[in-house]
Amino acid sequence: MEKNNLKGWLYLLPAALFLGVFMIYPLIDVFVYSFEEGYNSASQTFFGVGLYNYSYVLHDPYFLQALKNTFILVIITVPLSTLIALGISVGLASIEKLRHLFQTIFFLPYVTNTLAVGLVFMILFAKTEYTDGLVNIILGIFGMEPIDFIEGSYAAKMFVLCFYTVWIVLPFKILILTSALASVKQDYYNAAMIDGTPRWRVFLKITLPMISPMLFYLVITGFIGAFKAYSDAVAIFGTELNVAEMNTIVGYIYDMLYGDGGGYPSYASAAAIILFVIVLTITSINLLVSKKHVHY
Repeated sequence: MEKNNLKGWLYLLPAALFLGVFMIYPLIDVFVYSFEEGYNSASQTFFGVGLYNYSYVLHDPYFLQALKNTFILVIITVPLSTLIALGISVGLASIEKLRHLFQTIFFLPYVTNTLAVGLVFMILFAKTEYTDGLVNIILGIFGMEPIDFIEGSYAAKMFVLCFYTVWIVLPFKILILTSALASVKQDYYNAAMIDGTPRWRVFLKITLPMISPMLFYLVITGFIGAFKAYSDAVAIFGTELNVAEMNTIVGYIYDMLYGDGGGYPSYASAAAIILFVIVLTITSINLLVSKKHVHY
């Protein structure tokens, strides 16, 4: 038995070393940096240790704006994209002949370059001196005034960002949920049919509980992915996200490291730790909720 245990640890050693070097050590390093006040990356020196970096970040208007944008993005896109994906997946599951064709069509945006899709969205929504954009032309058919979605009001810009984010994450969620629905045993549906159970009750009492692990997985990964959003905003609004008031927490961290006002690894580390704590807290809450509502 001891020999088998040793062999098992030897098999795990490469993965453990990889995780230690590329995940555990950087996390500890960032945690240390976050407390070093006035850290200079060139000279590798700092003049104090304390909570000043956290205080600075939490009082920085740019960080507070990024925090607000990220939370709005998370609260809107994660539930909305999951519900839309569930509805589309249920519809696809009821199609017999062209199911695989529609699955391929819905999955195409997932394999398309993110920045390319963002450029298309910018062209569709942009209002310039030459054209109002395709979306505004469609709105004009219904008698609505043109809206500047890219450089206009905050609500208009946030709408475009949320729309784009939902569009980008839908294909993966549809693929997972379609597979989950296909894995539900037909025996349950046959028994419900014999009992004359209404379709809505079959969906609530059989389908949802059976695919709840996949739904929970998509919600967790959706939250984590939305909190890490950055390329989505860059694809539509460019790199000057602070000017556009559309920056995210990850964008703030990047700006502190490499932006025009960058060179502040201590501030970036403090913001990264704050993001880590937020994601960890929400993930823990979801795990607690899953114990009652997820059926494995």
